[in-house]
Amino acid sequence: MGGEYYCYSSDITCSFPASGKFTPDQKAVYEAVLKSSRAVMAAIKPGVKWTDMHRLADRVHLEELVKIGILRGNVEDMLKVHLGAVFMPHGLGHLLGIDVHDVGGYPEGVERVDEPGLRSLRMGRVVQERMVLTVEPGIYFIHHLLDQALASPQKCAFIDADVLARFRNFGGVRIEDDIAVTADGAELLTCVPRTVEEIEAFMADKSEKSFSCQKD
Repeated sequence: MGGEYYCYSSDITCSFPASGKFTPDQKAVYEAVLKSSRAVMAAIKPGVKWTDMHRLADRVHLEELVKIGILRGNVEDMLKVHLGAVFMPHGLGHLLGIDVHDVGGYPEGVERVDEPGLRSLRMGRVVQERMVLTVEPGIYFIHHLLDQALASPQKCAFIDADVLARFRNFGGVRIEDDIAVTADGAELLTCVPRTVEEIEAFMADKSEKSFSCQKD
């Protein structure tokens, strides 16, 4: 969802449980994505590479998928075979401004990284103050990507096929926020329920009250 004002756009994604309550598996995957989202936001500041932010999200996802039991083994070794792209095949986010996907992600001299996941990034630049960006990590269970990974000698050793089978029809979770880069970090522009507790409380509230964001 998003609003537009004289072509300036917002771009937000929420993942809510249709029942109003997260199952244990839904909660585990949702909180894994939320953790990667917040890790990226904490790391963003002028001078960091956007490709490194994508890699950070991948790392957090893999660490959390190990905790869930879907993956097993050394995360460093998983990163070497691009296992993160099996679960997040798209890029971490993009410039936001005039239209939803603003221009300038790859100006002259900035080359696209030809690796799974990273090649789908809409921006490969160093982050600068006053950039407006989306941060949109996700974990998805896409049948053909999972089948390819299970058929790969490099990747299948990291996957617990029995646990994975439980998530085959899960679909996926994406959390997309909009940020403005400041001199020493980033300002969150998105005001929606994000934690599991906030989402469940919001969906249980029949009064149609608006969600109130608290500013630190």
